[in-house]
Amino acid sequence: MSEEPTGTTSPQNFSPAWSDAVGRTDPPLVGDEREILLSYLEFHRETFALKCAGVPTGRLSEFLVPPSGLTLHGLVRHLAGVEQWWLQIQFTGDESRPVLYYSDDDPDQDFERLDGDFDQAFATWRAQVEISRRIVADTPSLDATGVHKATGQPVSLRRILVHMLAEYARHNGHADLLRERIDGVTGY
Repeated sequence: MSEEPTGTTSPQNFSPAWSDAVGRTDPPLVGDEREILLSYLEFHRETFALKCAGVPTGRLSEFLVPPSGLTLHGLVRHLAGVEQWWLQIQFTGDESRPVLYYSDDDPDQDFERLDGDFDQAFATWRAQVEISRRIVADTPSLDATGVHKATGQPVSLRRILVHMLAEYARHNGHADLLRERIDGVTGY
């Protein structure tokens, strides 16, 4: 006779957490919409930072999963640009600085041109995250809108935050594969 499941899961069967998750807080199990969205975005930002932490400098720009052109260095550059594009440029309309790691003549330089120092690219990403945090903190409603550049239509902060979550979740998966190829370290 087969044993019926009890509906509980043994802790030893839980997915492994990142072993050195200092500075990263798990999102709350209960909260309002803004709190849940922002805590998940912060969780994903810090997860990405953890995936880059402790990697020897020379390995951050290696193409480790052929034929993919993804690297941790390229991802940090890309995510800095994503932060700037969605929150600073599209939401607030601030186009006072050139778009990071992009030009119309060279639109894929975030992933393809890995010249420059990773630590500087990481600092640029962190600085852009801080700008994004201030923008969100200064916006009282998730219903506030910016202008979606591709369509000219209004785009709400809520929609942008959901997009940012999807962007980080997707690229954290990429970073996890890259990190595993570098030194075998995995975790969520």
